[in-house]
Amino acid sequence: MAEIIQKDGTWTFDGDAVRIVPGRDKGVGLLRQTLGEVVVPLRALAGISHEPGRRSGRLRLKLREGADPLLQVTGGRLPEASDPYRLTVDADRTGVAEYFVDEVRNALLLDQVDAGPADAYLLPGPAVPISVAAGDGTVAFDGDRVALDWNWTTEEAKSSGGPREFRVADLRTVEWSPSKGLDNGWIRFTLAGAPAAPAPKYDPYTVELFGFKKDPLMALVAAAVAVRMPHPRDAASPAEAAPSLSPAPVPELAASAPEPTAPEDHDALLRRLRELGELHQGGILTAEEFAAAKQAILRRF
Repeated sequence: MAEIIQKDGTWTFDGDAVRIVPGRDKGVGLLRQTLGEVVVPLRALAGISHEPGRRSGRLRLKLREGADPLLQVTGGRLPEASDPYRLTVDADRTGVAEYFVDEVRNALLLDQVDAGPADAYLLPGPAVPISVAAGDGTVAFDGDRVALDWNWTTEEAKSSGGPREFRVADLRTVEWSPSKGLDNGWIRFTLAGAPAAPAPKYDPYTVELFGFKKDPLMALVAAAVAVRMPHPRDAASPAEAAPSLSPAPVPELAASAPEPTAPEDHDALLRRLRELGELHQGGILTAEEFAAAKQAILRRF
């Protein structure tokens, strides 16, 4: 098992999943504190990296596209303090961080994890019920129904119709956008068959966000709703859903080889070593990739 403990949080890898527990440091954003512990299964990962720095570095997990509803709705727009897949690493813990990276990469290689887009969510999303008050309203979600209520900052054109309530089954999309500069953010719910929505300020199915501390929490609401809607790949055209013909990433290089059996089966491990040797001789695996995979197998004996 690999583990790294920092003020920013604790990451643990047991060979099957990366367990992320947020720290209590002032740099840990409210979203990460509210989301709590996250367990990322190995099959949801596309990669991992360590970015060293003079005073501190960063560990970053890269998840497969479409594996996590939170990343799906935020589209890479979360501020760093709110990103659960980033860990600040003190300079004197660089060696531990690099060991952690090696362990995860070796597991991805040995388990031949497909780094391409996922066709279903592999993480469960934020827990429900969830309720967040931010901007000009409050959104509450119980796992089936979404309720919107307004406050004193809401435009009369929006609040005059009173609170809104609808079911996930009636939704076409849920979208989240952060505040940026002078532009307000929003969380928008679009019902199936609804006409084009007005500006967030006047839309009775949109909560406008003003750039305050609780704004990122609305991304958790959006993720909790999104994970209960059809996966984006379900709506993809056949051309979009077709497998990519571009060169496969490292974890897929041995995809044509037989599946390894249980780690305690020494005969299977010996067969796997021979297969890796053949892939290396055939030029499919580089010397570095072969050496890393070989060492990982030898540790299982």
